[in-house]
Order: sequence, then C-alpha cells, then structure tokens
Amino acid sequence: MSLGVRWTLHGDGKTLAPGEVVRPDERLTWGRTAGLGGQHVVSMIGACFVAPILMGLDANLAVMASGAATILFLLITRGRIPSYLGSSLSFIGVAAVIKTQGGDAATLTGALLVVGAVLFLCGAVVRALGARVIHAVLPPVVTGAVVMLIGFNLAPVTAGTYWPQDQWTALLTMLFTGFALVVLRGFWSRIAIFLGLAFGYLVSWVFDRVFGKIHSPAGGAEAVDHWRLDLSGVAQADWVGLPAFHAPSFSLSAVLVALPVVIALIAENAGHVKAVGEMTGDPLDDKLGTAIMADGAATVMATSVGGPATTTYAENIGVMAATRVYSTAAYWCAAGFAILFGLCPKFGAVVAAIPGGVLGGITVILYGMIGLLGAQIWIRSRVDLSNPLHLVPVAAGLIVGIGNVSLSFTDNFELSGIALGTLIVVVGYHALRALAPDHMKAEPPLTESADPGPAHGA
Repeated sequence: MSLGVRWTLHGDGKTLAPGEVVRPDERLTWGRTAGLGGQHVVSMIGACFVAPILMGLDANLAVMASGAATILFLLITRGRIPSYLGSSLSFIGVAAVIKTQGGDAATLTGALLVVGAVLFLCGAVVRALGARVIHAVLPPVVTGAVVMLIGFNLAPVTAGTYWPQDQWTALLTMLFTGFALVVLRGFWSRIAIFLGLAFGYLVSWVFDRVFGKIHSPAGGAEAVDHWRLDLSGVAQADWVGLPAFHAPSFSLSAVLVALPVVIALIAENAGHVKAVGEMTGDPLDDKLGTAIMADGAATVMATSVGGPATTTYAENIGVMAATRVYSTAAYWCAAGFAILFGLCPKFGAVVAAIPGGVLGGITVILYGMIGLLGAQIWIRSRVDLSNPLHLVPVAAGLIVGIGNVSLSFTDNFELSGIALGTLIVVVGYHALRALAPDHMKAEPPLTESADPGPAHGA
C-alpha cells in the first residue's frame, strides 16, 4: 500500500518549461523542494498563528500541530491531495462564545475535538455514499449562509475587544493590510496578513517611542496606561523548548456551540479538493470523503494535546498556482519547518506580544473576508435569493447568528448565535422545502458539478 512518500524527479529537477507542472508524485531537487516548503510556511503562517492568539491558545503549539496535521493528512490521502492544514479561523467566534459561558482553553479544545470526530464521520459517509450526499444535505444556500454568519458573528469581538486598545494603530494596520491584499502581486499578496502584522508591530513600536504609553483597555474592561508593544516576554523566553500542552475537557453546551462549524469545514474541504483537481488536471471527486476524514483526524490529533482545529489553507493553493509545483514533497518540507518553529518558545513569545490594536486592524478585514466567503458560495452556485424558499431561512438565520440572539430552554441550557442561527438555516430550509410548492423547488438543491466554494484558513 503506497503512502505517497515516493517521488520521481521531474526532468532535471531544476527548470520548468512554459506551461509545465510538477505533479503531486513528482519533485524538484531537494534544495528547491525545501525552498518551496519554506515558501508555503511563510504563506500560511500569518493566518495560522493569528487564529490561536484570537482563541486564547498557544501559538507555538498551533504551528507545531499544523505541521503534524499536514503530515497526517498527506499520509491518509496517500499523497494525492497536496494541502497544508493550518489553524482554522472558523472557530474564533465559537471560542468567544465559550469564553463568555465561563469555559477555558480546555473546554474549547474539547469542543473542537468533538467537531473533528464528527467531521471524520461525515467524511466516512461521503466516502461510502459519494459526494452527492453533501449536495443533498448542505446545498449552497445553506453552506453560504452558515459560513457568512460564522464570519459576521465575530464583528463584536473586533469592535469591543481589539479596536479600542489602540484605534489609530488599528486603522493604519487595516489600511496597510488592505493595500497589501489588493495592490501587491504574486507571493507578496499571499502573505498580506503576515505583512500587515509586521507593519502593525512597527507602527506600535514607533508610537511607543514618539507618544509614550497609551491609556486604553489592555485585554480587560478597565483602561490603564500601558505600552502598545511589550516585548518583555520575548527576552525571558528560551530558544528551544516544548510548547504548553493541555488535555481537553468536555461540555455539552460548548460542543453545541461548535458543531455548526462542521458545515463550514466540509465546504472548505470540498472547495479545496475541487480547486486542486482543476489545477493538476487530476479530478479528485472520488477523494473528497477521504480528504474530509483526513481533516477530521488531524483536528482530533491537534486538539487532543491542546491545539486548535485544522483546515485546508487557500494561501497555499495560491502558492501552488503561482509556482505550478504541486509536489507533496514540498508540503512534507513545510510540515517539518512548522514543527521546528513550534519548538522555539521565543518565536511564540513574539507572536503573543502582538498588540491589540494590530489585531483590531487585521480582524476587521479577516472576519469580513470569512463572512463574504459565504456570499461567494452563493454567487458561484447562482443561488436565487428572490426565491422565498431560500430567502426566509437565510434571512432569519443570519439575523439570529450575527445578532447573537439566544433561546433559553432551561436555566442551564440555551442555544444562541452561531449554533442557533445554523439550526434555523439548516432545519428551516429543509422543512420549508418539504412544504413549498413545486415552482419554488424546481431546481435540485445542488448538482454534482456545483462548486461549494473556496477553501480557506478561515
């Protein structure tokens, strides 16, 4: 049984003719392959370590877990699907809700572990029954709405937590990150989040030198005098050491908050598999279930030691599209580099020192982009929102999810925000479809050729 760890040298291993591609089972020379692996790490690392910081998890562990998760994914898919599994941004809103419920990091990772297990089971079902089962249960109108409410539910986190810590640094960081995403080209545009973080770091350092301490909230409700950029923890951190592991704990309420994100993860994986298949010229529909199972297994592994959930990263699809090198050997190298980064506590201390104002500027764009991925799913699949069958459950679910509406069942149990909004969209759509007149449901929920949307680290 092949595990996809043998590669043939492509040509002379040094040059590519115009239009030529390096397939997943091929490689360039090991020096060039390692260089491409490093490029993949730089491309994903901005979003990969922003996610754990925003969720209150250890950034070193998240980066290390992303490397291990990528290796597991490549082994399960036997090297047919080149992919990097980074920290999923889709759970940031979940983390915020669990925190308000009194949960800690262990409660969060326990909920994410359950989500990973459910994702694995969903992948097994898809593998057994075919990709059409996804299209029947989760049509684009549903997946688009769920992805949208996951992103937009995060707006209060930016507005209430990060932006107030330093509004001017947040504004400048937002403007620079937007500039980098739109104006820069090629590789530089794919690391725009990383560049935005670096720019915000520099602005915070300059403002501290010029204006001194700022009087604002610093991670709490009380405004205090503090430095924008506090690097005291970096000097004290070791160069080599293990990250902080912790065991997950399980809470039913936390699990119910996190479960709706399964829909977004399925959509992300489906979009990634479709995109890679189109780029490589090797249709991978038969591997969709395996890819979903692999992501679920990787999430279970990462969260079992205290890391965040994982997902495929669009940033790395961009690197492959630009270089036309789809070799999984490059991803093995990238995974190795990520694991080494995770063994450097000083690196984690630098990440942990990211000023709140910088995160405010980054998250304004990042959260909005996550939400608008849902709209992109609608557009690509030509969802007709003038159809009441589509409009009614989506409208209700979005308002409930974005407005964080809650529904209390007992003194100890309630559904709110993302969980309640998702439930309204999914159950509402299928219930109304069963009752709707034929002209409203003339088109099937999804055809085999429909595009579920792009993969992203969101």
